[in-house]
Amino acid sequence: MSEPSSSKLNEVSPDALERAILVSIKTPSQTQAEVEESIEELARLSSTAGAMVVDKIIQPKSSPDPKFFIGKGKVEEIKATITSGGVNLVIFDEELSATQQHNLQKELGIKVLDRTALILDIFAQHAHSHEGKLQVEMAQLTYLLPRLKGRGTEMSRLGGGIGTRGPGETKLEVDRRRIRKRIKTLSDRLEQLGVNRSIQRKKRKKSRVPVVSIVGYTNAGKSTLLNRLTGARARVEDKLFSTLDSSVKRLNRGQKGTVLFSDTVGFINKLPHQLIASFKSTLEEIKESDLLLHIVDATNADLGNYLRAVEEVLTEIGAINKKTVLVFNKIDLLDRVALARLKEKYPEAVFISAQEGTGIDNLTTMIEKVLEEERVFLRLRIPFGEGDVLATLHDKGYVVKEVYGPEGIDVLAEVPEPIAGSFQKYSTWPFSETYSNLKM
Repeated sequence: MSEPSSSKLNEVSPDALERAILVSIKTPSQTQAEVEESIEELARLSSTAGAMVVDKIIQPKSSPDPKFFIGKGKVEEIKATITSGGVNLVIFDEELSATQQHNLQKELGIKVLDRTALILDIFAQHAHSHEGKLQVEMAQLTYLLPRLKGRGTEMSRLGGGIGTRGPGETKLEVDRRRIRKRIKTLSDRLEQLGVNRSIQRKKRKKSRVPVVSIVGYTNAGKSTLLNRLTGARARVEDKLFSTLDSSVKRLNRGQKGTVLFSDTVGFINKLPHQLIASFKSTLEEIKESDLLLHIVDATNADLGNYLRAVEEVLTEIGAINKKTVLVFNKIDLLDRVALARLKEKYPEAVFISAQEGTGIDNLTTMIEKVLEEERVFLRLRIPFGEGDVLATLHDKGYVVKEVYGPEGIDVLAEVPEPIAGSFQKYSTWPFSETYSNLKM
């Protein structure tokens, strides 16, 4: 990697901010409201990255143009705005192909980025831990590798700034051979860190310490809730992706033992797949949790879209079926009518203000109820051809012991009472027996 640049994001003066035009298209499958909400979110992302938005353009189009994404006439229109408005950056709300980005940059003569590059840039600025920096750099280089055509020449001509920065304000590498070598190094390091995380999770599971992961859309108030529940002092900012590095805090419940709360990276619409792949070991924490708290900003106008975005990521990482409590945050910013409607629509949810402390007692009661759900100890013999049953036991319960015998796998396991019946046909001991009576 090359030398760090001298300017830091937080030190950029208003005069030095990159002036950006945001561009999107509206296809027949999208509503106008959806497109407008998405480009408004892109504006907030741009501001977080350090850009000043001077114009937003939405073009109705049946499908993206393979050469420019937008129509040639719209390209000419943007070119005129660039000349008159001192614009030096264009950001598209969808991921561009390498060809589209190259053609646009050549035609417009200024830097052209897409939503993916913008999000990756923000992640690079907000990664503080060693693992976080490795994960972000891996995602950035994976994204960059197929887009290297003319990249070195273009970047030297168009300058630095947003889209050219790696973690810690280092300049992103643009040499194909060195990028491939660096990706291999990063992959090896992250794999080892993933192994270490896996070992830690197994130790926690063996010690029977429950883990509660706080998930949700970016800026929903996850860190504020973590602080409220545990008395911790996790960093809190009213910005998109202000929390990137995973944080685990311990709560001592006296005779009830300890609970670990994990605050994870926020999700967002069109979260780059490169990030999900690079953050695999961190996101595994969610998959292995005993309980998820899905935090939602109750003030968001398009709640369905935000809920869907989080559920899509949970599905992608294999955590969609985890036991989940839906938590609406920031209710102190709602009027009584809006809050009543929300409670009517989501009767199973918990409603809180992490900032003010409202509803926290209700939430902790719900957490206790779920964690203390009656559990059953089972002694099972699972046929060799039914490995999926064993996988379910590991995922949903706690496997105390596995012994491979001539007729199958003898398993001693503890599972939540509601799902115990699904394993009855494999039982080699009456369900009513206690753990102390079970011997392998």
